Amino acid sequence: MTVTLITGANKGIGYETAGRLLALGHTVYVGARDAGRGAHAAATLGARFVQLDVTDDESVRAALDTIGAAEGRLDVLVHNAGILAAGPIDGPTALLAFDTNAVGIVRVTEAALPLLRKSANPTVVTVSSSMGSFWAVTNPERPESGLPLALYAASKAAATMLTVQYAKAHPGIRFNAVEPGATATDMTAAFGIGRPVGPSAAVVARWATLGPDGPTGTLQDERGPLPF
Repeated sequence: MTVTLITGANKGIGYETAGRLLALGHTVYVGARDAGRGAHAAATLGARFVQLDVTDDESVRAALDTIGAAEGRLDVLVHNAGILAAGPIDGPTALLAFDTNAVGIVRVTEAALPLLRKSANPTVVTVSSSMGSFWAVTNPERPESGLPLALYAASKAAATMLTVQYAKAHPGIRFNAVEPGATATDMTAAFGIGRPVGPSAAVVARWATLGPDGPTGTLQDERGPLPF
């Protein structure tokens, strides 16, 4: 049984990804900041719940300790929690964006590494964004070039770089960043854009089920590698 943790999985892409991996036979832990919403989502899916706020060190440690005590290992980690941080830009908003979208990856990864090392096929997927690709945001033929989301884009660039660097530091674990595709979620509602959640979750689920010979240290979308 593959043991999987998905952060920010009480709704949107994380929730749908959890459902897809459960259907494949994974034991899925729904990580969510809000205990009520997270527990409800897990119960609806038939998953397990851990309270996990990626901006809180103690919350992260407690969540991984819970999984470790119950399972003894972690096979798949999906960094899905994130915020858009649209609107006025100021210091507190920037700190929150980076704390959630980038520093949160460090917190959860570091806490998860001992459990991932006990897996026969450890895999880490970062739900990143092509908004964090310098190539995409400077390419006038790409829609990213017309979206002024400074804090989101910068923090997702950091998320991708962290993923690449973790791949270099831990060659026994596959780390990949994924652009799931523009998706209609609560986060993007103000823009009125995006496809249904299902196809985007399918992209994440595919990267969460890589075999041992899969790539590492990449940024990918559903068509293949994306330039950084």
